[in-house]
Amino acid sequence: MRIEHIAMYVNNLEKEKEFFETYFDAKSGDKYVHEEIGFSSYFLEFQDGARLELMHNTEMDDIEKYRKRTGFIHIAFTVGGKENVDKITEKIKNGGYEVISDPRTTGDGYYESCILDPEGNQIEITADFTKYTN
Repeated sequence: MRIEHIAMYVNNLEKEKEFFETYFDAKSGDKYVHEEIGFSSYFLEFQDGARLELMHNTEMDDIEKYRKRTGFIHIAFTVGGKENVDKITEKIKNGGYEVISDPRTTGDGYYESCILDPEGNQIEITADFTKYTN
């Protein structure tokens, strides 16, 4: 069994799509639009086949995002070695996005950083875990 895709509603579909294409090498499919219900979306595919569906609806609630709450909190991307974590984190920071934790080794052995996407969704950028667990 595997997760087929993860979906998230966003306010600015084009800006979020561009963010994932620019910083995580996502490849976007064609935009899907269902005008009758005010819905549009893109499926983004990443190098390993994982997919993220970015969705927008003209009638959405945009509640404040609390990091310490129940429910889904972040998406984690494995980007290879530590040097890739450092490089991508720096690129995102230089792009004007917030880094909420600089690259470091966590207590459970991950080398990671955490950033916020254009709409404040938390993303972890991690090194391949298996390389650092021995």
